[in-house]
Amino acid sequence: MGPTTQATEAEMGEKLSDKERQEALTELKGWSMVEDRDAIKRTFEFRDFNEAFGFMSRVALKAEKMDHHPEWFNVYKTVEVTLSTHDAGGLTDKDVKLAKFMDKAAG
Repeated sequence: MGPTTQATEAEMGEKLSDKERQEALTELKGWSMVEDRDAIKRTFEFRDFNEAFGFMSRVALKAEKMDHHPEWFNVYKTVEVTLSTHDAGGLTDKDVKLAKFMDKAAG
């Protein structure tokens, strides 16, 4: 297997095992599994729309660099996020990394 093939597999990611999923959830405060789907979710609350939009802008830049984009919904100061790696058919390390970034970006 050449370097190009390995990079492609690493970028796509493999679904987390049940044990890895549980370990990730213990590290990710406020995140929970989505019912009937291999994904995690969290709702972020900010002081106002400007703060929520700033958060979304920071996450958008990181997501673009990772080529891994969240599903999210924003109303005023609330941002609801769902993370899953569609190419892998479920939760991967990419989701955990982006969730950790979001937690830091939210403050």
